[in-house]
Amino acid sequence: MADLTSNFIGIKSPNPFWLASAPPTDKEYNVRRAFDAGWGGVVWKTLGSEGPPIVNVSGPRYGAIWGADRRLLGLNNIELITDRPLSVNLEEIRRVKKDYPDRALVISLMVPCDEESWKDILMRIEDTGADGVELNFGCPHGMAERGMGSAVGQVPEYIEMVTAWVKHYSKMPCIVKLTPNVTSILPPAMAAKRGGADAVSLINTIKSVTNVDLDSFSPFPMIDGKGSHGGYCGPAVKPIALNMVGEIARHAETRGLPISGIGGVTTWRDAAEFLAMGAGNVQVCTAAMTYGFKIVQEMISGLSQYLDEKGMRLYQLVGRAVPNFVEWQDLNLNYVTKAQIDQDACIKCGRCYAACEDTSHQAIAMSPERIFTVKDDECVACNLCVNVCPVENCITMVEMPKGATDPRTGRVVSDYANWTTHPNNPSAQAAE
Repeated sequence: MADLTSNFIGIKSPNPFWLASAPPTDKEYNVRRAFDAGWGGVVWKTLGSEGPPIVNVSGPRYGAIWGADRRLLGLNNIELITDRPLSVNLEEIRRVKKDYPDRALVISLMVPCDEESWKDILMRIEDTGADGVELNFGCPHGMAERGMGSAVGQVPEYIEMVTAWVKHYSKMPCIVKLTPNVTSILPPAMAAKRGGADAVSLINTIKSVTNVDLDSFSPFPMIDGKGSHGGYCGPAVKPIALNMVGEIARHAETRGLPISGIGGVTTWRDAAEFLAMGAGNVQVCTAAMTYGFKIVQEMISGLSQYLDEKGMRLYQLVGRAVPNFVEWQDLNLNYVTKAQIDQDACIKCGRCYAACEDTSHQAIAMSPERIFTVKDDECVACNLCVNVCPVENCITMVEMPKGATDPRTGRVVSDYANWTTHPNNPSAQAAE
């Protein structure tokens, strides 16, 4: 099996799969079970200062979005940071790190936005043996209303200021956890870098309401007849997370800043996609909460087999897709494909026809015998038919050969190999 040993900003672990700061990492019992199951590291559930006690709700803490087969697509949670005493958490961290010296153990932190509070908490955790700290600038509910979490993460100046405090008062590697509840992820990432962060992690949860109870007319989860916004996570947020990871990985001012990828990682393939988009490792929460800690074993074996088949080392996968993540205007407008239907695989359900005829480009014909064929002179290769077809690979997009004429536009398919110098490329035109 491929060697999955990870070295993320100097923090070593036997594999790149860490548990994110969340309920699964709230106490010693959970973390020991996670390490025994094979997780390479954990980020301990966010610790706060010994100020006013944290009181969580005692009613439902999670809302959910399900697929048609009741597969969990997303969770909305309204749970706050740990409500267990700081001293108890720190003693448990010491014991766990002592017994699992080869595993990564990072402590998530959130305290009021003043220098003394950060100085104090850093002094308290210094002797735990933990490998690093993660600054929780992302929590969108509860703590944000108290001037912490995403209330800090949405203000780049605060990110830079607090990160600089942490780097001044601690020698531990510092990861800044970013909120997705911003217009652009780049200003917060740049601020973290200016403040001296060793890495960023993203995304934290998305501010959300998953559903409304239509009998009580309250958002859910509902506490005594009322609901509040929470943080959304799970497979449904993966596209948002991948984009934000890629934005940081490719931007000139943040390129090279180590990234811990979070958001909907459920399988080894999800993890590989995050790594290819520039993440140095991944953090997982919802998948563990859905399937249990042993899901990491599938992730380990799957990623190992993939790397073996590709003849790649783990570090060679990191950032592999970043050069191909470009702006829209840099796409090759002379690249042409057409939909093609495999008649042997077609089950004649008609989904492709209905979708294309009603909502797209009327590019699929249906015969009286319910034989579906593509009209090349109408097909714009939008891919909708592929996405709605219930049979995998029944409909595929086939590239037209170079020099052929597109029957829809009459244009000759370009044979330019280098799109960056193509006369139709807006970026090339601007450069001239």
